[in-house]
Amino acid sequence: MLSIWSSRPRYLHMALFFMAYVLGCGFAQALAIVPGITVSIWPPGGVFMATLILTSPYSWPWWILVGCMAEMFAQYVWFHSPPVAGFLIYVGNALCAIVGAMLVRRACGRAVRLETLQEVLAFVVLGAGVAPLVSATVGSATLAWFGVKSQTFAAVWPLFWIGDATGILLVAPLALVVIRSRAPLFAPQWFEASVLGLIFLGVAALALGGYLSSPYIIMPPLLWVAVRFEFKGAAVALTLLALIAMALTMSGDSQFVGDPESQRQQQVMLQLFLVISAFSALIVAAISRQHQLAVLTLRQSVEALRDRELELSQLVNMVPSHVWRLTPEGVPTFFNKRMVDFLGLDVADTERPGMGRLEAVLQTIHPDDAAGFGAALRGCLATGESFAMRYRLRSANGDYRWMSSRAEPMRNAQGTIVQWNIICVDIDDEVRSQEKLRLAHESLARASQAASLAELSASIAHEVNQPLAAIVANSSACYRWLSADPVNVGRAKMTTERIVRDANSAADVVSRIRALFRQSVEQRNSIVLSSAIAEAHNLLADEAARRRIRIDINVESNLPAVSVDRVQIQQVLVNLIRNGMEAMDSVTGHDGVLRVRVFRVGDQVQTEISDRGRGVEFPDRIFEPFFTTKEHGMGMGLAICRSIIESHGGRLWAQNNEPVGATFICTLPVATNAAQ
Repeated sequence: MLSIWSSRPRYLHMALFFMAYVLGCGFAQALAIVPGITVSIWPPGGVFMATLILTSPYSWPWWILVGCMAEMFAQYVWFHSPPVAGFLIYVGNALCAIVGAMLVRRACGRAVRLETLQEVLAFVVLGAGVAPLVSATVGSATLAWFGVKSQTFAAVWPLFWIGDATGILLVAPLALVVIRSRAPLFAPQWFEASVLGLIFLGVAALALGGYLSSPYIIMPPLLWVAVRFEFKGAAVALTLLALIAMALTMSGDSQFVGDPESQRQQQVMLQLFLVISAFSALIVAAISRQHQLAVLTLRQSVEALRDRELELSQLVNMVPSHVWRLTPEGVPTFFNKRMVDFLGLDVADTERPGMGRLEAVLQTIHPDDAAGFGAALRGCLATGESFAMRYRLRSANGDYRWMSSRAEPMRNAQGTIVQWNIICVDIDDEVRSQEKLRLAHESLARASQAASLAELSASIAHEVNQPLAAIVANSSACYRWLSADPVNVGRAKMTTERIVRDANSAADVVSRIRALFRQSVEQRNSIVLSSAIAEAHNLLADEAARRRIRIDINVESNLPAVSVDRVQIQQVLVNLIRNGMEAMDSVTGHDGVLRVRVFRVGDQVQTEISDRGRGVEFPDRIFEPFFTTKEHGMGMGLAICRSIIESHGGRLWAQNNEPVGATFICTLPVATNAAQ
């Protein structure tokens, strides 16, 4: 009850509804061409149904109450029917409006605007076709029951149903359109509306007045109004058509007024004419509206597509890369602005006599890279697979810059390639930086190598001095044996052989030293790692003795060969062994043993160098360049060692021992695997 009371309509609206209902009853009475039958056209049905469609169901009791008052007043003023009969007729009219409003709202939703063909069909079928069945049945039964004008149920029911349907079709659309629309009916096209209105009124007057052969001649201007002005025009035109029909019928000049014997037939023809006119106008208006909406939607879609294309074009031009497109056959169709500025030419500039666009683009690629790029691009065009490649591209000023290019196909829903998108990123600065970094790394490696050799100078000098001192001693002995009387040829010969042996030993030492200093291409040979470890041990033996450290070497028997650069591997072993000895210098109380173990693990040869020092505080970082734990270290020795081992296909890492010390482990693949 509170919801119903709070939903009470305004008094002004209820007063307007009362007046419209009463005037509609008077219109029906004036248009009743069959004596005693007041249902030729029943406009109150359209007013009632449109009101219920537009308002909340909670306010319906108020409208039903006001409608009852208007019906009883109209029955008293216009029809002079018995009060009970008038009330029963109103019950049928109210049920018709309620059923029609509920059905139309359910089919079209709450906001019924009659702007689509679906809404119009729902309104015509449910509102003007199904709902009047209730009012026609109740009204015809009431007239027959009370014997008003001696009417029978079967004779009155068809006229009653068509009359209610005609009133709904003529009046409800105008009410819905006018109330729903907040804009003027014909503001943008007032001149055309005025001209068309005059034409419509003239044709309607001539057609309905009997001056033309058929009243349906009004259909062309009526449909013209529906096409040009859609529902608003159709609703206004139908209202004018009904008013003209009423005026001519009341004056007796209408085609639908005849002798008493044909009055009933004339009334049916009038109702059918109005029904057909209303149905046709509403359907054409709906189709025109949908067409306009489709055109508007298409126009909006085109505008949105154009805006998106412009936005995408701006974004593509803002990308700091070269973007271009190809047809599925490989013909360039688009360069973004950055690429046009770089090359100094657009797609149209690639049109050259006797040369395709793609070939013209390939001419801008460095001659050393053009063949490979062209082959890769044609291969992806043939297979539909993406590709990525680095190459040098010539700019407008003639300089070549390194580019990283990637091509991807764009496919439609069926999987067919519709175009190729290629993006090229300028990586020239990156490539040059990498080259500078590589040269700097090599320079640091040589500097570290020289620093390591400088630290080894004392041991190398000692090792060179030993064969030289032996040569001097043996030469003196040979001189004595040759100067003896008699000459001791046998002794001199043995001494000479020793001189040759010591000289060769000294030459080997010098050769190794020169190889360490010489910058040359790697020369890898298959060696047994035990020989390289023995040489490293010989180089560091004197230093180990000075530090009072014993180097314990344990090499597995039948060790497979490895394919390595002997000098580089010696450098790694010397560096790792010396690091172990330096780590043990800072610790007192150790056993003074540095252990070197070499054994096979699967298809690799593993070397472990274990010390008894303080251990490694940062096992994961000590191999990083310039990271050092030594006070005067460069931080490059272990980084170079790891790079050498990894260049040979191996690994180098460190781990702490328990309870003290650290172990450096390196692996090298056996000769067959290294060769592969």
